[in-house]
Amino acid sequence: MKLIGLTGGIGTGKSTVSQYLKTKGYEIIDADQIARQVVEPGAPALSRLADRFGAEILLADGSLNRRRLAQLAFASPEGKAALDSITHSAIFARIEEQRAKLEQCYADDPTALVFLDAPLLLETGLERMTDQVWVVDVPDQVRMERIQLRDGWTEEEIRARMKNQMERREKLERADRVIDNSGTVKQLYDQVDCLLVEMGGTGQ
Repeated sequence: MKLIGLTGGIGTGKSTVSQYLKTKGYEIIDADQIARQVVEPGAPALSRLADRFGAEILLADGSLNRRRLAQLAFASPEGKAALDSITHSAIFARIEEQRAKLEQCYADDPTALVFLDAPLLLETGLERMTDQVWVVDVPDQVRMERIQLRDGWTEEEIRARMKNQMERREKLERADRVIDNSGTVKQLYDQVDCLLVEMGGTGQ
């Protein structure tokens, strides 16, 4: 089994690539999904976040107000560091658990590809457990426009989030493969298909 790290800055279309890989039968370890699980009501990490950032990050039903947490955490380096400290260890442990299970499942198939979909793959060092890193990329201005259209965030909110992710240039330098998502969806899928053929991978 080969583990491919799939990443890209907010608004690049990484999730679109991940969903396409799912439709083709590939196993995806979804770091965002895991990140949601570790802050569900009753989870230790959620209590620690509320202690650090205040009860205002909680909705009436006790679940996490993600937008408010992002506003507070990304407002300063100290806030971002606190968020990472609280959540990363729990997230990493679950990723490793899923990776180990899939490695057992595909122990007899060295051509099998499994994907680790992680927006902060490079920032957190998760790429060290992968065999290759694929970066989904678009120019920063296109990212801004897409996020505003999709989420309704202000330009200030988007820039605060982008500021706390690795710069586009460094991501591209550290990528083994770059997927350009500045064109059509078909062009995006065609690039992914070419990479899959190149890797000689098989889905489920």
